[in-house]
Amino acid sequence: MNRENCSSLTEFIFLGITTNSEIKVTLFTILLVVYLINILANLGIIILIKLDFQLHTPMYFFLSHLSFSDLCYSTAIGPKMLVDLFAKNKSIPFNGCVLQFFTFCIFADSECLLLAVMAFDRYKAISNPLLYTVNMSSRVCSMLMAGVYLVAMVDALTHTTLTFHLCFCGSNEINHFFCDNPALLMLSCSDTQVNEIVVFTLFGFIELTTISGVIVSYCYIFLSVLKIHSAEGRFKAFSTCTSHLTAVAIFQGTMLFVYFRPSSSYSLDEDKIASLFYTHVIPMLNPLIYSLRNKDVKEALQRVKNRRCF
Repeated sequence: MNRENCSSLTEFIFLGITTNSEIKVTLFTILLVVYLINILANLGIIILIKLDFQLHTPMYFFLSHLSFSDLCYSTAIGPKMLVDLFAKNKSIPFNGCVLQFFTFCIFADSECLLLAVMAFDRYKAISNPLLYTVNMSSRVCSMLMAGVYLVAMVDALTHTTLTFHLCFCGSNEINHFFCDNPALLMLSCSDTQVNEIVVFTLFGFIELTTISGVIVSYCYIFLSVLKIHSAEGRFKAFSTCTSHLTAVAIFQGTMLFVYFRPSSSYSLDEDKIASLFYTHVIPMLNPLIYSLRNKDVKEALQRVKNRRCF
């Protein structure tokens, strides 16, 4: 469709999570608690890693960036979603929708890629612990993170440009609680075939790269652990990976369900539930998974508390 035939849309209107007024108070309370835990837990991880010198290692360097990504993309969506539960006017300016969409894309992509980098880091730590700090120097870690953000930026710019170059000449009501790609494509009156191909190709490439990287890294980790003679040593090596594997399984499983299930089985109601999970629950779970099962984090927290008390 020619651009001159498109209406000059100035805002979108969210239909929100639910129209059932009876459950809104309960839902608001639950989501507010989840969001507050998310903010406090992720900020706590970032500050703790910054304050405690013994956590200045590659593993916790990447973990702080994981918390940063969780914090950014959940905050891009959470406050607006909570306000909209009771607001009569659930509108968002066109440029605000663009910004929300771009922020979500870049930090969700960053998290996908970062999970693969963290798997590679665990492989280096277990396969050759004596050379770990040499192989994963601060320069190498910085270059890996620069690569993660660069790829995420390019992917987010591509999706944002293609999505908001479409014509929205009909209804401006988005049947969702944030500016998500599938909901926006359903709203457009343009041919979205190119967008769907690009989403499948680029996001599919990121998912394939991430999952393949994790699988390959853990295959090598498994082979390295088999070479450890003591049962205690094997258990300790595997225990350092369980938190990461849990985070990968939860995040990747949800993203694959939302973006790669057949279009014939697509349901906006199911999409809203899954979206709530990966935009709010997973960012809350990640710091809890890494801290509750991590002896180093618990000891670092105790050291910081002791210093503050002293």
